[in-house]
Amino acid sequence: MNTKILYVLPIKGGVIFPGIVINIVVSTERGKKLIEDAINEGVMEIFSTAQKSKGEEIKEEDLYKVGTLIKILKYHKEKDVIKLTVEGLKRGRILKFVQTEPYFKAEVEIIEELEIIDREIELLSESVRGKFFELVNKLPYHSPEYIRQIEYTKSPSRLSDLIASILTKELEEKQEIIETFDIKERLKKVLELIQKHMEIIKVSESIQEKVREEIEKTQREYFLREQLKVIQKELGLEETQEIDELESKIKALPDYVQEVAKRELNKLRKLQTISPEYHVVRTYLDWLINLPWNEQTEDNLDIENAKRVLDEDHYNLEKVKARILEYLAVKKLKPDAKGAILCFLGPPGVGKTSLGQSIARALNRKFIRISLGGVRDEAEIRGHRRTYVGALPGRIISALRKVKVKNPVIMLDEIDKLGIDFRGDPASALLEVLDPEQNKEFVDHYLEVPFDLSKVLFITTANITLTIPPALLDRMEIIEIPGYTLEEKLNIAKYYLIPKEIENHGLKNYKIEFEDEAIKEIINNYTREAGVRQLDRKISEILRKIAVKVASSNTKTRTFKIKKSQIPNYLGPQIYYSEVAERKNEIGVAIGLAWTPVGGEIMFIEALKMPGKGQLKLTGHLGNVMKESALAAYSLVRANSKKWKIKEKNFDNYDVHIHVPSGAIPKDGPSGGIAILMALISLFSQRPVKNYLAMTGEITLRGKVLPVGGIKEKVLAAKRAGIKEIILPKWNKKDLEDIPKDIIDDIVFHFVDNVDEAYKIAFSE
Repeated sequence: MNTKILYVLPIKGGVIFPGIVINIVVSTERGKKLIEDAINEGVMEIFSTAQKSKGEEIKEEDLYKVGTLIKILKYHKEKDVIKLTVEGLKRGRILKFVQTEPYFKAEVEIIEELEIIDREIELLSESVRGKFFELVNKLPYHSPEYIRQIEYTKSPSRLSDLIASILTKELEEKQEIIETFDIKERLKKVLELIQKHMEIIKVSESIQEKVREEIEKTQREYFLREQLKVIQKELGLEETQEIDELESKIKALPDYVQEVAKRELNKLRKLQTISPEYHVVRTYLDWLINLPWNEQTEDNLDIENAKRVLDEDHYNLEKVKARILEYLAVKKLKPDAKGAILCFLGPPGVGKTSLGQSIARALNRKFIRISLGGVRDEAEIRGHRRTYVGALPGRIISALRKVKVKNPVIMLDEIDKLGIDFRGDPASALLEVLDPEQNKEFVDHYLEVPFDLSKVLFITTANITLTIPPALLDRMEIIEIPGYTLEEKLNIAKYYLIPKEIENHGLKNYKIEFEDEAIKEIINNYTREAGVRQLDRKISEILRKIAVKVASSNTKTRTFKIKKSQIPNYLGPQIYYSEVAERKNEIGVAIGLAWTPVGGEIMFIEALKMPGKGQLKLTGHLGNVMKESALAAYSLVRANSKKWKIKEKNFDNYDVHIHVPSGAIPKDGPSGGIAILMALISLFSQRPVKNYLAMTGEITLRGKVLPVGGIKEKVLAAKRAGIKEIILPKWNKKDLEDIPKDIIDDIVFHFVDNVDEAYKIAFSE
């Protein structure tokens, strides 16, 4: 056995075959130290082996045991690396490592290969050589020097190693060849390697042939089309009819759009119809041509006509109607005046969307609605760039193409429900759309040419302003549409909803009459809402049951009169009851008034005391502001117990629990402060709050009662619930101007400046 102690040089991802001269670069600190020490000692033969891992830090197990004895032919040291020219001499196997730091040394067995050439090896060698040259003729590149060596070498071992060095790519393939010591087996593996490359080339040639045939087919079609163009030219038909039509339509576009359209049309002429790009360009031209760049309807600026149309479609809403008439008046006096962006704010069902349709009818404009609820992608507003597959313009441009005029009424519905995520912020994209100073040159990402939106009348709707970004809210003029009173709902039902639903249910040839008391019964006991959407549904439910009677052969009656007593027969037992009447004279209970996005509500605030350690417990899904109001009220009660006739002296002996029923519904805001205080006074003084009294207002630790919002909605809710007296902050007195006189006359209002005044009212006989 021929063994030597040799320096071991790891090589990342590479194997040096015997008989091969190759350049290598040593860059690791371990490798550079090894080479320098070997050169200094005059050692020119070292052992190279492949490194399994690619990291700088290597261990014994990271090295293959079989490698190659190499000889250093040239040595050149540069700034950070050492460049070597080496020659592979013989195979070797590491028996054991004798040193690991600062580099590896090992006892290596040198494999002596005996060149025994029998008939089988000779035939294998010739077969390998012949197949290799057959492969070389199909390879795009090869080394002439290696080819000459393979052609003239007589050694089967050297032949196999030379070919393996050329054809092997993966480390595992190279290592498998270097570890095959038997020459016959090695030649067989090299022959398999050549066959594998031949198969790859065959598949590649097959694919190239198919591609060539497709290209030839495409070129043939191209030449035929070119010939067709020449024939058409000779016949006076220079372009196809489709291109001619497009060109004639482009001439009607504005100059700055024509420039873009002509450029795209020229591109279209050069493309074949089978090309995907052809359809992209064709679709883009369709959008440019079909947009209403110049088309618009003539506004009807007749103020009396507008007033009549608005009154026909909607009952009351005087403020909104007055604002529309103001817009028309200014437009009539100054046609180029920039209009404001109106935002109708109010609870669901009060007619915000239908009001937009009435405005369009009054102006003689086309109307289109765009729902923004749940929109989270900025491209929904601005469109996608044409680089994306399936790109289209945004909703604004799409709406204009649909209505075919540049001055419609566009209603952006539910603007308070816009979302935001990783695809962008659509609310920010609307900043330009809803700014009369900027939207004159609105650029959609798909069109990439400016479109004038200044002629469009934008109207938005929202339930609340809290979720609308401040910058967007600033661009809009808020017009509040509060909930309806009982009288308003009655008139809306009589003159709008019932006639419409009779028509919708195919009953216009029958005499159907609702008594006023029947309508009030539906409003009071079957619906509880600020608008009239549920009322409309209940009327529809009654008419459907009448339709069943009419459609069946059981009745020939053509007249139906719906009375109050008949309502349960149509709608079942009443849904809502007056909770106020049932809870009067209860200790520790006060009635508060709350504002919600769907109108006003009454809320019962309950207080309970029990033996304990002076703790205050709050339940009912309360927000932080309402919790703080409760803490302030509790502090006021403890501080003013003597003044408010509370006999209890030691509050620390009791725990107090404040609860607001309907615990699943979140509640927040400062409006309940005064009601919480009265509930606590009632609890500790064991006196009930006055019957049919509700209250709203924020309290301070100094006993002041501060103003709150949503007064109209709260008063309407109190009226629906049967409240007869209401305590309001004195600063909210001005808000009663918006409330119908008949409701103000039915309720006694108490305006207070501090909690002492409220106390006297709440606990008076």
